[in-house]
Amino acid sequence: MTRCKVLFLAANPLDCTSLQLDEEARGIEQRILQTDHRDAIVFVPKFAVRRDDLQLHLNKEKPHVLHFSGHGSKDEIEFKGDDGNAAPVGKAGLKAMLKAVKDNIRLVVLNACYTQKAADSITDVIDCAIGMKRGIGDEAARVFAASFYLAVGFGRSVKNAFDQAIAALQVMGIPEDKTPVLSGRDGVDPDKVFLVEVAEKQSNPH
Repeated sequence: MTRCKVLFLAANPLDCTSLQLDEEARGIEQRILQTDHRDAIVFVPKFAVRRDDLQLHLNKEKPHVLHFSGHGSKDEIEFKGDDGNAAPVGKAGLKAMLKAVKDNIRLVVLNACYTQKAADSITDVIDCAIGMKRGIGDEAARVFAASFYLAVGFGRSVKNAFDQAIAALQVMGIPEDKTPVLSGRDGVDPDKVFLVEVAEKQSNPH
């Protein structure tokens, strides 16, 4: 069985709307613990993340999944500055850092508003990325993330986990199921990308 490390980076600058990022992390961790392959997933949460922390955490943790939770705009995501206020990182800078320090990363999740363009750009260097085509509410972000990693923990593919997370939004009556978007690098099928691979995946009975 392969192991998967999820690096959860959260930033909630003082000059931005307050988000329940600790609840998102808690929800993800709880769902992972309920899955068949919970021992195969290492969840590493980091809060109040600053821009220069990105390089540090990527080098130190060498994650398979980079998950950013916080605020975003059409061309940037908001880290926390030394003064506590927003410190933006543009999509070009994010892509350059991931290209330089990508190591084992198979998936990037940008669980923040207006991050589809950044996610699309990232798939030039990373197999799969998830971004948001518009603003996303706090509850929707939490439900989507927890449901996605629940499916991953049961050995589902990135595409199937994404589909399950979208369905969970619909089941919960949260009208934001068209907001998350999954992108894949050219030649990569997200339905064939497994973050946790188990022996059973090798045989598909008909």
